[in-house]
Amino acid sequence: MADNRGTIRRLATNRKARHDYQILETMEAGIALLGTEVKSIRAGKIQLKESHIEIRDGEAFLVGAHVSPYSHGNRTNHDPERSRKLLLKRRELDRLMGRIAIQGQACIPLSVYLKGNRIKVEIALGKGKKLYDKRQSARAKIMDKEAREALTRGRGRTS
Repeated sequence: MADNRGTIRRLATNRKARHDYQILETMEAGIALLGTEVKSIRAGKIQLKESHIEIRDGEAFLVGAHVSPYSHGNRTNHDPERSRKLLLKRRELDRLMGRIAIQGQACIPLSVYLKGNRIKVEIALGKGKKLYDKRQSARAKIMDKEAREALTRGRGRTS
């Protein structure tokens, strides 16, 4: 039997997070889910677009993530917008709480992926970008793209 613990399959990404925030640090967290949520997420029916992470009573929760109801679930289906508890070690939680409270950083989900048979959430601590930072990032991205294209055009020529 093959060992699947190392394989990672990305199920959803929050592309807007990297645009709106300067990512300072990332970490991995487990997530407490209901049965129909697991089946729905494995099918890729999750959106992280407007989601964020809140810390309440010493626990972290994923808030605002939309998990579509499972197609074959009946009355046992879940609420699509419910808060879901993140499974973190106490040391990681304490560190998150300190960074959010003292340094004014935000905690945001970057992606949801399957690691072996477990669903994991990649969370990040980040600082919000100002409008001029976003413009600068876009400009740098365009410059990198143009430089790559110039290099590939230069290689294609033969004398």
